[in-house]
Amino acid sequence: MISDPLDAAEAANLTHDRARRAMIDSQLRTSGVNEPSVLKRMASVAREDFVPTASKGKAYMDRAIRLEDGGWLPSPLVQGKMLEEANPSGDEHALVVDGGSGYLAELLRPLVAKLTVISPEDAVGTGRKGKDANLLVIDGAVEEIPAKLAKKLADDARIVTGLTTNGVTRIAVGRKTASGVSLMPVFDIGIPQLHAFDKPKGWSF
Repeated sequence: MISDPLDAAEAANLTHDRARRAMIDSQLRTSGVNEPSVLKRMASVAREDFVPTASKGKAYMDRAIRLEDGGWLPSPLVQGKMLEEANPSGDEHALVVDGGSGYLAELLRPLVAKLTVISPEDAVGTGRKGKDANLLVIDGAVEEIPAKLAKKLADDARIVTGLTTNGVTRIAVGRKTASGVSLMPVFDIGIPQLHAFDKPKGWSF
């Protein structure tokens, strides 16, 4: 008997809908992500649309997913925590450094007045895209925020990022100040590293 392709698609959608609800109840809420606007966005954006076909069945698992271009989609809890820490006010220009999936940018899109999305390579380059953003969200862990990226931000811009120190990754928040960028770790969690932001390795003797 040949199954109806439409029935198969409906069954897959139902499975993903259930997985999305389970993600909210068993991963986000139990880990302290309870902001209604965050839960609403993560309940409405189909995470499975942002992963390779072979990984759609794993889209809602509590782990990072490797993307076809070599990037990563971090775990749901990472992006839920980042969105909650970002706490967008609705009138901001947000600059998202995308880790390759586009998922975090889509979560943030209706919560800000303007959204600019750039790659990690663009972030460490000299382009002007995203100039004067007052909210920076980096979808991955970085060793540092380079001066070239900080220059794209407005004074007193808020920052939410993954931060890696001695191999340990955390979500960190901070601001751009007159003296540079200051960050404070707020939550330890595994986050894929964006190697475009690695500090230059010096010689040791």
